[in-house]
Amino acid sequence: MEVQLTSLHWVYLAFIVFIMGFLIKRRDTTLICVVGIFSLGLLATETLSGSISGVFNSFIYATKELMSTIFIISIIVAMSRILIITGINEMMIAPFARLIRTPAMAFWGIGFIMMLTSLFFWPSPGVALIGAVLLPVAVRVGLPALGAAMAMNLFGHGIALSGDYIIQGAPKLTADAAGLPVTAVMQASIPLVIIMGLVTTIAAFWMMRRDMTKGTWRDGLIKLETGKNQAAAPSSGEVTVALPRPLKRWLAVIIPLLFAADVAAMFMLDLQGGDATALIGGTAVIILIAVTLIAHRHRGLEQTTAYMIEGFQFGFRVFGPVIPIAAFFYLGDAAITELFGNTLPDGSHGIVNDLGVALAHHVPLNETVGAITLTITGAITGLDGSGFSGISLAGSVAKLFAAAIGTGADTLTALGQVAAIWVGGGTLIPWALIPAAAICGVDPFELARRNLKPVLIGLIVTTIAAIFLI
Repeated sequence: MEVQLTSLHWVYLAFIVFIMGFLIKRRDTTLICVVGIFSLGLLATETLSGSISGVFNSFIYATKELMSTIFIISIIVAMSRILIITGINEMMIAPFARLIRTPAMAFWGIGFIMMLTSLFFWPSPGVALIGAVLLPVAVRVGLPALGAAMAMNLFGHGIALSGDYIIQGAPKLTADAAGLPVTAVMQASIPLVIIMGLVTTIAAFWMMRRDMTKGTWRDGLIKLETGKNQAAAPSSGEVTVALPRPLKRWLAVIIPLLFAADVAAMFMLDLQGGDATALIGGTAVIILIAVTLIAHRHRGLEQTTAYMIEGFQFGFRVFGPVIPIAAFFYLGDAAITELFGNTLPDGSHGIVNDLGVALAHHVPLNETVGAITLTITGAITGLDGSGFSGISLAGSVAKLFAAAIGTGADTLTALGQVAAIWVGGGTLIPWALIPAAAICGVDPFELARRNLKPVLIGLIVTTIAAIFLI
């Protein structure tokens, strides 16, 4: 049965088009989203006070939905901070450094270590955890600094972040916008992440070796004023905390074992979604407190708070632009009824679902059109360089197309997530590449140029694969 579309549907759709247009122009979309929320509130409540209140209440709604994600990222960053300052991170990485003997081993070794680290610590802290230790080793065996930066980007900000299977920040955002369980999006993303990762990293490595053999390789070295090894070094004016070497060695063994125990517990106790995130977060808090008390002794109480504040500052700085955008896209589903009352027509299943059903009656959609559209949408949302601020749009569009096609909601959502993270999460947008570029001392624009062809090839192959998986 065809659903009657109201002015709410058309205004919501118009603002989606506006948002995508601004993303293409690489302009900030926060103001557009706020105007969109206000406009929908005005139409729904027909009162100025209701629409103004709706803007604030939508922020509260989005923050509540995202709170667990913001907290886990903040806590992980706070914990990684004390590991960097005490040098425990160097001890954790040291065994892997001894195994790197050739440029190929350096590229793939840095990549896999970065991927594993990023699954638990997220890529930005991951760069800080391993960059300062493994980069000198890689350069010594003949891997260019730009090649090391590529490996960090593609494996960390690409493979690990696009799946985000441990912290589950990315699938949480896209799943909520698509109205799906987090586990459904994660399961659907596994083949896509594997295909994208294999194609992109193999293409990048082959192109690097080809250009090095031809003598056309440019390393793009640059002295960055923002600070060499800034990501891995303590803050300005801060003193590195010295710990006895045997103690650091024990802690470097115990900390990975604790996280490995968490992963084992997830499988044994069938913990997923919020329960899995809570286990990782609780473990990170315990590690943060224990290591801080050991390192700072009588100042441990105060320093624990200081590290947590630093972590939460990072978390809200990253998610500050995300909250208004997510608030708008949550209105496409249940949030509009919760915030503005039952203003949709009878038989409605939410704005996005209604648009999808209406689209199915007028446009001959199929799996191919849906997959290509989601890849393009995801890539466009990544143009702002965060990777996260627009993936709610990818989830929302996936829900719309899945409703029109009648299948493939999880695969389309995962595809949009993968495209958005790979483009904007730190592999193609120069201003998102600065952490890895800074620690490797290379030009972020040259790094983006080097990543461009492999990532585009990967997106094409992954989109074709998704068409068959829908």
